[in-house]
Amino acid sequence: MAFVFRVAMQFVGLLLSLLGWVLSMITTYLPQWKNLNLDLNEMENWTMGLWQACVIQEEVGRQCKAFDSFLALPAELRISRILMFLSNGLGLLGLLVSGSGLDCLRTGETRRGLKKGLLILGGILFWLAGLSALAPVSWVAYKTVQEFWDETVPEIVPRWEFGEALFLGWFAGLFLLVGGCLLNWAACSTQAAPASGHQAAAETLTQGPYLENGTTDLRT
Repeated sequence: MAFVFRVAMQFVGLLLSLLGWVLSMITTYLPQWKNLNLDLNEMENWTMGLWQACVIQEEVGRQCKAFDSFLALPAELRISRILMFLSNGLGLLGLLVSGSGLDCLRTGETRRGLKKGLLILGGILFWLAGLSALAPVSWVAYKTVQEFWDETVPEIVPRWEFGEALFLGWFAGLFLLVGGCLLNWAACSTQAAPASGHQAAAETLTQGPYLENGTTDLRT
């Protein structure tokens, strides 16, 4: 029963981590990190992401333009692009490592210590991936709030607001953190497999004569 529960926790943790990694990938390339509030012109909507800025017009549709240079981005978006790449890479590495340490896989059954270490390493990688996803979206949200309530900017100037990508990034980071916690909890509850009855009996029969004679020489 404990084995089934542990395997279920590993499966849930890996599934949550996979979902978080997919959401972090979507967040990285989604152009809705910031939405421009245009109260005077409701016919168009401006959005900005890590890679491009888009304008959605009712008559023309969506038109997007990639940023000409990495240095043309604001500081928070430049660092966010690097951190999201880091999150995606760590999440993929965590999936590969933790997937090899699942108890439901028959490979490496005799090396429980190695599989436990792989699960712990995978959980740590998911933690780092989750933090790498939460940091940029939280920073962009903080800067957006600061700029929105900046009293030095006239009220008639449009203000940037939260985009959908920020919410996806928060969910991605949360799923990665929870998935990593479940994997580490399942790994720490894993115990070494006891020796089988046949193996224990064989060791007893082999060691018995040596212990009685007080020597390990087979010729005595």
